[in-house]
Amino acid sequence: MGRIYGEYLPCAVEYPLLFDLEPPHKTTRQLADLIREGGADALTDAELRADDARYQEVRCRSALNPVKGMPFEWTLNPYRGCTHGCHYCYARRYHAEQFELGAGDEFASVIFVKVNLVEVLRKELRRPSWAGKTIAIGTATDCYQPIEGHYKLTRGALEVLVEQANPASIVTKGPMIVRDTDVLQELSRKTDLTVCISVPCVDEDVWRALEPGTAPPLQRLRALKHLVDAGIHAGVLMNPIVPGISSKPALIERTVKTIADYGAKFVGSNVMYLQGGTRDHFMRWIEEHRPDLADGYSRLYAAKYPPAYYRDDVTRVVTDAKTRYL
Repeated sequence: MGRIYGEYLPCAVEYPLLFDLEPPHKTTRQLADLIREGGADALTDAELRADDARYQEVRCRSALNPVKGMPFEWTLNPYRGCTHGCHYCYARRYHAEQFELGAGDEFASVIFVKVNLVEVLRKELRRPSWAGKTIAIGTATDCYQPIEGHYKLTRGALEVLVEQANPASIVTKGPMIVRDTDVLQELSRKTDLTVCISVPCVDEDVWRALEPGTAPPLQRLRALKHLVDAGIHAGVLMNPIVPGISSKPALIERTVKTIADYGAKFVGSNVMYLQGGTRDHFMRWIEEHRPDLADGYSRLYAAKYPPAYYRDDVTRVVTDAKTRYL
């Protein structure tokens, strides 16, 4: 996927200047070195909050991250790690690869906060070399996870995009996005903006099993309707459709119909893929919570993706439902 998050950062100054009152925030590279030596317990200045997650403030050199092989060229992610804790999340593997943190619980309980992201973004967008490309926000970890209510980094980034009339897309499971309706409306008036609300399935049993830290699906869809009614181009991503759990045709049809009822402008979907730490985590979860599916998953996921014929069958079911209801 290329580098996301802006992790390739230079070392910051190790010691504060003589009259600094506080030492500077460490970079993610420095934190990675600490964690390799002492594990998550080495994050001695991380703040433990009421949700039992530890929040470590870091400084980034770059807010924008180039990517390859995706529908977009640039991403922006104010946070790394996510308390939504979705068991299928592909971003789990990055916690494991760079920080040697477990792609399991530590993905949802050790969150890095890029406290200087807004000012860095402003500088980057003002460079003469910046070509005004669309910036995809929240592609790795949710930009509206609960801690955004405290730091407001996503809102600050959106305000910078408004200043520069820079096009953007957003993907989120967080109904908190309605807080920023005013900024989203202003950005929509100036340039292209697409908001994607992630609702893989509206069944509450599926939601509780796969997305333990997220808002209920219908709450997300109410946020979608609010945005659409406010004139914002917003739709739903049914990503990912999880084989044997949310892939049943009746569930897919019910989900598409409900999404249509809430006024989505578009619906996209994809079948779950598994690689790296995400694969390890999800397969452990299947063995513990759905052992009846374990053998089938071993065969279906011999590679990162299920076989093409399986993905085509799921796509056909989604397309038929969209034809009926959208």
